Amino acid sequence: MVFENALIPATLTKRYKRFLADVILDDGSCLTVYCPNTGSMRSCSQPGSRVYLSISANATRKYPHTLEMIEIEGTIAGVNTGLTNTIVAEALEQGEIEEFGTIDTIQREVKVSGRSRLDIMVVADGGKTYIEVKNCSLVEDGIAMFPDAVTVRGTKHLHELEEIVERGDDGVIFYLVQRGDAHAFKPAAHIDGVYAEALIAAHEKGVRILVYQAEVRPEGIRVARPLPYSLN
Repeated sequence: MVFENALIPATLTKRYKRFLADVILDDGSCLTVYCPNTGSMRSCSQPGSRVYLSISANATRKYPHTLEMIEIEGTIAGVNTGLTNTIVAEALEQGEIEEFGTIDTIQREVKVSGRSRLDIMVVADGGKTYIEVKNCSLVEDGIAMFPDAVTVRGTKHLHELEEIVERGDDGVIFYLVQRGDAHAFKPAAHIDGVYAEALIAAHEKGVRILVYQAEVRPEGIRVARPLPYSLN
């Protein structure tokens, strides 16, 4: 995924009210910007950090600037969770995720029950694979982890993937690690033990786990390489 316009560098003052952040531009002016991340942004919201902003073409938006990336000790992390599905879908279309073979069709936002949808469905070799995509920006001691806050919704998605596997289709939980300073992945049991146990149970019932690391640059974001994972 390539940004149409160059991102604007700034310095983070604070992130607050979940969806807002205050920044200082290089010319010294202050802005309140939209922060499109529902998590805690643990380990990637330190005041004083370098950040990168986009500008919306929607002239009616109250906060036209969007927080896209933050720099952490020389590593740039993507924090706009609204882009994650697009990044993964583009990688699937371009054949950059090898586990699915030759893909015939890709569908976004697929209804799986009367109560919810999953992010992507691919049809390949005559079979259907339902994929729930999660953005991972939390890294501690070189280990990427999800979630960075308790997620009841995320646990529900794991149960839905279990149901999909039980009926004979393929179910995948896909973690996109949007920073380059991780060498492996594991569930953040110290943050949400219920989710970590649900992930282990889903995996034991046949839900596949895929973890890929993204290359994050102000020019764009692309899926770069798989990462190993541990459920311990």
